[in-house]
Amino acid sequence: MDANDLLMGGGIKSAAFPDQQYGTTVGGPIVREPQVRQQTDFDSGKPKVYDDGKPVMQIIVHVKTTQRDPMTPTDDGVRALYLRGQIQQAVRDAVRAAGAPGLLVGGELHVTYVRDEPNSRGRGKPKKVYEARYTPPPSQGNNALMGDAPDSPAPQAATTAPAGVDQAIWDQMSGEQRTKLLAAMGVNQ
Repeated sequence: MDANDLLMGGGIKSAAFPDQQYGTTVGGPIVREPQVRQQTDFDSGKPKVYDDGKPVMQIIVHVKTTQRDPMTPTDDGVRALYLRGQIQQAVRDAVRAAGAPGLLVGGELHVTYVRDEPNSRGRGKPKKVYEARYTPPPSQGNNALMGDAPDSPAPQAATTAPAGVDQAIWDQMSGEQRTKLLAAMGVNQ
């Protein structure tokens, strides 16, 4: 939660995938940079840690949906997707399939609850299984933007990829491709 969320009434509603309502999809344009935050125990509210004491982390992605809560007149449709476990794997697969360097503001992310599987430990509630679809924003990391001048030399000054761009992809880009990408991202060279 950021300061304005607190000021303006409390924060972002969580995306909901009700039990056994297969086909439920939550998604839309990403409206904020994804955040990494430590998971908390649902019952106690305490931060989760692994047996070795390392924190259990999750990614939080805010998407603008068409959903509205009729009991909340100020509901703008923004929902928080909490990426951990299988849902994180589904989103990772979708980002890779899109050829994107990661989740970017303006990209479209849609997550669908498709089925349940038995819990791997053999007890408790079944595990929800998700599929995801991701489309990067038009000005970010697609081949149409990167398509020309493959043999141009890379600029010497810009050897480190900007935030949100995979270094391996950056290293393969020509100087002209890097310049176009930086301009599309609004980064001064």
